[in-house]
Amino acid sequence: VMFSRLLSVARRQRTGRGWQNWSSGRSGAPAAEAHSVALPAQAHVVICGGGIMGTSVAYHLSKMGWKDIVLLEQGRLAAGSTRFCAGILSTARHLTIEQKMADYSNKLYQQLEQETGIQTGYIRTGSIFLAQTQDRLISLKRINSRLNVIGIPSEIISPKKVAELHPLLNVHDLVGAMHVPEDAVVSSADVALALASAASQNGVQIYDRTSVLHVMVKKGQVTGVETDKGQIECQYFVNCAGQWAYELGLSNEEPVSIPLHACEHFYLLTRPLETPLQSNTPTVVDADGRIYIRNWQGGILSGGFEKNPKPIFTEGKNQLEIQNLQEDWDHFEPLLSSLLRRMPELETLEIMKLVNCPETFTPDMRCIMGESPAVQGYYVLVGMNSAGLSFAGGAGRYLAEWMVHGYPSESIWELDLKRFGALQSSRTFLRHRVMEVMPLLYDLKVPRWDFQTGRQLRTSPLYDRLDAQGARWMEKHGFERPKYFVPPDKDLLALEQSKTFYKPDWFDIVESEVKCCKEAVCVIDMSSFTKFEITSTGDQALEILQYLFSNDLDVPVGHIVHTGMLNEGGGYENDCSIARLSKRSFFMISPTDQQVHCWAWLKKHMPEDSNLLLEDVTWKYTALNLIGPRAVDVLSELSYAPMTPDHFPSLFCKEMSVGYANGIRVMSMTHTGEPGFMLYIPIEYALHVYNEVMSVGQKYGIRNAGYYALRSLRIEKFFAFWGQDLNTLTTPLECGRESRVKLDKGMDFIGRDALLQQKQNGVYKRLTMFILDDHDTDLDLWPWWGEPIYRNGQYAGKTTSSAYSYTLERHVCLGFVHNFSEDTGEEQVVTADFINRGEYEIDIAGHRFQAKAKLYPVTSLFTHKRRKDDVELSDLHGK
Repeated sequence: VMFSRLLSVARRQRTGRGWQNWSSGRSGAPAAEAHSVALPAQAHVVICGGGIMGTSVAYHLSKMGWKDIVLLEQGRLAAGSTRFCAGILSTARHLTIEQKMADYSNKLYQQLEQETGIQTGYIRTGSIFLAQTQDRLISLKRINSRLNVIGIPSEIISPKKVAELHPLLNVHDLVGAMHVPEDAVVSSADVALALASAASQNGVQIYDRTSVLHVMVKKGQVTGVETDKGQIECQYFVNCAGQWAYELGLSNEEPVSIPLHACEHFYLLTRPLETPLQSNTPTVVDADGRIYIRNWQGGILSGGFEKNPKPIFTEGKNQLEIQNLQEDWDHFEPLLSSLLRRMPELETLEIMKLVNCPETFTPDMRCIMGESPAVQGYYVLVGMNSAGLSFAGGAGRYLAEWMVHGYPSESIWELDLKRFGALQSSRTFLRHRVMEVMPLLYDLKVPRWDFQTGRQLRTSPLYDRLDAQGARWMEKHGFERPKYFVPPDKDLLALEQSKTFYKPDWFDIVESEVKCCKEAVCVIDMSSFTKFEITSTGDQALEILQYLFSNDLDVPVGHIVHTGMLNEGGGYENDCSIARLSKRSFFMISPTDQQVHCWAWLKKHMPEDSNLLLEDVTWKYTALNLIGPRAVDVLSELSYAPMTPDHFPSLFCKEMSVGYANGIRVMSMTHTGEPGFMLYIPIEYALHVYNEVMSVGQKYGIRNAGYYALRSLRIEKFFAFWGQDLNTLTTPLECGRESRVKLDKGMDFIGRDALLQQKQNGVYKRLTMFILDDHDTDLDLWPWWGEPIYRNGQYAGKTTSSAYSYTLERHVCLGFVHNFSEDTGEEQVVTADFINRGEYEIDIAGHRFQAKAKLYPVTSLFTHKRRKDDVELSDLHGK
């Protein structure tokens, strides 16, 4: 019954193409029929939301063999923001994971009509991305080089070629463009119907006009849903409720925080041109003009992302379907002017209407997917930032894989719900942030840009002191962290506005901070690190940590262990340092953005044991990193205790007094490979200890430093960081960390079997350090991250992070090298010999620079400081 009902709806919709028929074409019998169908008492999965996201999840779950799936829609299928979608499918994205999702969506939608018999209006038009400035062209070139290596055809073209592809465009102000020929347009509502139809054929039960009131939770686990038609027991719940996802998440007894907010989004529709546009006319994105343009029934559909967006529903307004919001021509006027400049012939064209529809945005412009850290079995797929059609196919597939297999086939940390905490769910924060996010979608994003809204939310007790000394701030997980410190004689305004793909204005400032770390002593406030304490009454803490972590934690009290927290596949869920404070107490330090993810992982895997306590102590301690050869002198003087390596060996932790303050945890490590100490200071002592350190350090040349200096130091020492270089699909054996794994100790731990298998079979990628050879730091484009790596002219991987090494006086990139078979493209084993025998190039925005590959840090240059002219890197054997 349900499948035939869906098909009849879809066929009735065939009378016209696109969203405008929905309001009239979707009434009558099917909806009435829904009232007479009783809901099942139980299901395996309940999906909330009958838009393109919910139907994609249902489609992929059913394809993967799951049964007893129920999809609930509060209004009518595909009648929310899916109905209003502009229908542009674009693969040109900044993140590789987003490119892959869009590419999969493109291939899926192309064959849906054949699979389901439902017309989706899929037409391959291609897209043209225009550049009015050289910086925009550089940005497009960076995207272009990444698209090409994952098999998506694209090319940089001249303004003349743009005019050939789309004769109506005014190209006089362009410096170039990017053409992506396989991009498409498609009716998103019809795609959602086709996905629903296929899912229904595979046994998914679909009920419209059924509202989810809240999700029932017991002992942190989904047990069912309460709807306006009754209860359904279930093990899994998927929130695909679009702009209502935030409120639905908060409606549970145990709230799930899903940070997103809606804004009004405008586009206009015109009558057909005198000579109607061909159906395969390319879609145009003029980001500098803030607009997109596509063919629509021989006329034009054009919208954009204005500088002054209008957030809506902040107070939480609920309505079944999104009725057309009010036209606002005054608000749309700048975008209309931009459109007429780009296509002057439209002056005389009759405009049919201005469409105003809600669109949801997230705090960091990336969509949200994954399992809730608070409730097991509660999954989320929302917050598409106006790219729902492009992402729906791929995102639905990854979420379905996650539910079925326990993990998706790609690393999707950048999209994981657990990258956010409750701190990002304040309505005021979200309202202010999305007003910044929406224009940013088309703003030029140069490396290391920062959000301006929602700042100074989490700060160290030293924030004001550091700010007064010239600190310039960046934000991570809501925490303010110093980038570098502007000396009093520098022009602050010029520095703040300096944004470039080339050598940045902070180059000399960071150089002096790095020099001070090498020759004297620097202080970096690293309070944002995630800090947990695990304690027990007996040996429970050691036993569970030995199982959860890959390195041996049964070390003498006071010792620090670098270790991974691995998943079943041997990949890094976290990379951290753990200090053994006592026989039964451990102190764990993790990256800043691990606060939610790591807590959820530990909670999920630790037994319910009243004798075992896990505590988040991030807020209790201010962390100061004292880096440099004179750090030992500063601390000795402040503690009247010998701090030399004989008394205080490397990777050692001891509680001491510093100045007047007691109970400071001092650790002989700096996260950079340089000598020095980390000080974990109870926050009430933070200001005192900092002032004492700066006062005593004066005679040793002490100064403040920031994270840019830290980055340069750690990358030149080949220190990989989680979230940048390491992720859930990276194993210790792939990044030269065999020594941090207790494989030969006969102890079981999560990921052990996978690592033993990998040790036997060999690795298929290897983290490698690249030193750029023929690169001019002053004149050439800089590498930042994500640049393709070529070995002997063949694509071999991408960089994961990079920095200028002031010691080597060259750029250093870290990245994974793969061994793709030239015949089949399949991955083969990567050996040290394979790495060492290759000739390498790094592709920066289409220009390839030669690079030397190293599997170990280049130590000889650190011990004998020489000019780069005097030493050929090819002679170095950095063992």
